[in-house]
Amino acid sequence: MGNRAYLFVFALSGIIAAGCHSDHNDHKEPEHVDDKEKHADEIVFTHEQAEAAGLRTETVKPAEFRFVIKTGGQILAAQGDERTIAATASGIVTFAKTTTTEGSAVKAGETVVGISAKTLQDGDPAVKAKAAYEAAKKELRRADKLVSDKIISEKEFEQIRLAYETARAAYQGTAGSVTAKGVSVSSPITGYIKSLLVNNGEYVNVGQAIAVVSQNKRLTLRADVPEKDFKDLHSIKSANFKPAYENTAYSLDRLNGRLISYGRTATANSAFIPVTFEFDNIGSFVAGSYADIYLLSDRRDNIISVPLSAITEEQGLKYVYLQAGHDIFRKREVTTGMSDGKRIEITKGLKTGDKVVTTGTYQVKMAASSTSIPQHSHNH
Repeated sequence: MGNRAYLFVFALSGIIAAGCHSDHNDHKEPEHVDDKEKHADEIVFTHEQAEAAGLRTETVKPAEFRFVIKTGGQILAAQGDERTIAATASGIVTFAKTTTTEGSAVKAGETVVGISAKTLQDGDPAVKAKAAYEAAKKELRRADKLVSDKIISEKEFEQIRLAYETARAAYQGTAGSVTAKGVSVSSPITGYIKSLLVNNGEYVNVGQAIAVVSQNKRLTLRADVPEKDFKDLHSIKSANFKPAYENTAYSLDRLNGRLISYGRTATANSAFIPVTFEFDNIGSFVAGSYADIYLLSDRRDNIISVPLSAITEEQGLKYVYLQAGHDIFRKREVTTGMSDGKRIEITKGLKTGDKVVTTGTYQVKMAASSTSIPQHSHNH
């Protein structure tokens, strides 16, 4: 009986001990799960990785932000910034330089083309103009004596004098530019050849356009604004624009830009209203190219915004990456508002003091897919 009692007490002690061990595990496991959930959204991005990616961050703080109308438009040459070179004689065109192409630099007074008609059936107009002038000059001298002696009437004399003036004007129009190769035509301004309108060896008539020269000092930005935004055009003050051939957005405020005018009616055969700016060509802007334009109007205070480079997009949702520690980052979904071409308004998801990645965003995003959180192991 004593042995049976001993065995029963031993068995009961084992059950109690097993129950205590089970309670201990039930208490610890939730702590492990909580710790895992706590670090599940952490992205490890080391100092070495950050340096390689050129990572930069910006501390979020409310600031001034402008009302924006996003539209499209075109970069054009400013009025008075271009001059057309026209033929001063009829004949065959020969370029002064074999390297003359669109984009070539020219100086005021520099010969661009020569025009010759020596090989044509009608002869060289420059030679003919000189001969006509010399003949008209002799005729006027003779008529001057005849009218003094009352041999010809004043009316006849005036007709002879008119013929002389006409011949003189025609001759002087080419006299100063006649060379062995024909009549030279020079550039009226210093700039570059924007467009060549004739080919080497082509025949031209007097007054025909040969080339367009642009100084390219000032450019015009024309925004085509939809009619629905007409009511807001009176408040437009400036603009940012991004040329179609690059990803950089430029600010007119930094290019000595100014608003010239905005239309009161839509353009012909179009539902758009033109808004025109002028700015300095400080850079390599291409006149005639198209651009995305962000019209800036009324200023708004206490707006949270981040550079466009901070935003990533996945399946229609937008995210930023926040620096949570020395090597720790977190992904945060945000809701965006207007963009001025450089920064974008954040209406939900960020608060003052958040540290947002602005450069190296893509590298952090790639690290997010490869970062693994160590798992705790248990030995039973």
